[in-house]
Amino acid sequence: MLHFLNLIRYKNLMIIAGTQLLFKFFLIDTFFKETALSDGQFILLIIATLCIAAAGYIINDIQDVEIDKINKPEQLIINQHISEKRANNFYLIFNFIGVLLGFYISNIIGKTGFAVVFVLISGLLYLYATSLKQYLIISNIVVAILVSISILIIGLFDVLPIMTTTNEFLVKYHFKILLIYTGFAFYTNLLREVIKDIQDIDGDYTNKMKTLPIVLGKQRTIKLISVLSLFIAVAVFYYMYSYLSDYQVIVFYMLGLIIAPVIYFSFLAWEAEKKKDFSKLSILLKLIMILGVLSIIPIHFYALKGF
Repeated sequence: MLHFLNLIRYKNLMIIAGTQLLFKFFLIDTFFKETALSDGQFILLIIATLCIAAAGYIINDIQDVEIDKINKPEQLIINQHISEKRANNFYLIFNFIGVLLGFYISNIIGKTGFAVVFVLISGLLYLYATSLKQYLIISNIVVAILVSISILIIGLFDVLPIMTTTNEFLVKYHFKILLIYTGFAFYTNLLREVIKDIQDIDGDYTNKMKTLPIVLGKQRTIKLISVLSLFIAVAVFYYMYSYLSDYQVIVFYMLGLIIAPVIYFSFLAWEAEKKKDFSKLSILLKLIMILGVLSIIPIHFYALKGF
């Protein structure tokens, strides 16, 4: 059972589900008495998202067997603990459930065309695992989009369908907030994917992959990541200064739990050389992303006071 849970990256799935529930409770339900989906239907949306994501993790592991034998042999699951045939069956089942639920939810909100979102995500995950990995930086961008879209999808299915001429401003305003958080998640995940490429450089090189560390070299790439990570701090500071500067708790949260860790990350990245350094950076960047998403909680409580 544990091997199956590791195959579908249950920890990542928990983060995705938690993130969607977080924005549902602390943002959407705060400002909208009624939304397109009932609580039960929203849970189905989460399940659909998790099924598509799980399928993506499975097909990625199936395609990466040879690479993982070099990069992380101790974590190899396919053909060690779960056969490739069984893994393929799991992949098909999860995809089927995810897409089917997508069609069902789209029909509920009267937007049948929205179901294409789940089909596209499923297709992109397959293309990423089977072919897009070979293209420089494109694979990193695709993964970052697919991870961050789990935030945007709740606005697409739960908020946009209820937009009328009366509430248009409110709907667009909160959809914009979701877009901002989606952008934050996209950028942090993009940097993290490049760091993971540095960690996997040996296996990728053996299998003739074109990743940024292979093209530029490890040290040039990590120096680039160090500089690019500072844009997160600049963007968060600008957002905080422009919209939240009157609210001390939020300011302290963003300065202490987002901006400061980003600066620390940038410093560590500049000095990183060993594999354990890159592993630490990947974990730190994931923590920064989670802390960034969690900032919606203090914003929620100020919103209740008329913020």
